[in-house]
Amino acid sequence: MNKKEPIEKTRIEVASAESQELANCLGSEMSQSYGLREEAHISILIRQDDGGIIGGLNGLTHWRWLYIRHLWVEQNYRRQGYAKKLISAAKELAYERNYIGVYIDTFDVNTAHFYEKVGFKLCGEIPNFPIGFSRTFLYLPLSVLNKTP
Repeated sequence: MNKKEPIEKTRIEVASAESQELANCLGSEMSQSYGLREEAHISILIRQDDGGIIGGLNGLTHWRWLYIRHLWVEQNYRRQGYAKKLISAAKELAYERNYIGVYIDTFDVNTAHFYEKVGFKLCGEIPNFPIGFSRTFLYLPLSVLNKTP
């Protein structure tokens, strides 16, 4: 929109899908203030010999941070070190790519404690998200991983 429209001449539209047009507008403005987002998706999987997935993580990188969006290990393989192995692989990938850090969130308090045990720091929480639980946010600065000062 090049000229200002009076508010009474505008309308609200509701859509059932995300607007790429809106994302592009915001992305363009944000890159002017914060630099290029340089967004990329990653996936790290652990497979059985027959090709079946035991576990994995999906991530999104932007502004030299890795966000772990999904981390899952099949029920029969939990508590055997697979989640720790996935997080180690993600941290190593981020370190190799010279990222600033890694961040993650969870709804499960025990999972949040696990993330803290592998080096993440608690940085925020939203209560009742979902209802009866909290969404906990954690991050790991890569300075923790750096081998030289």
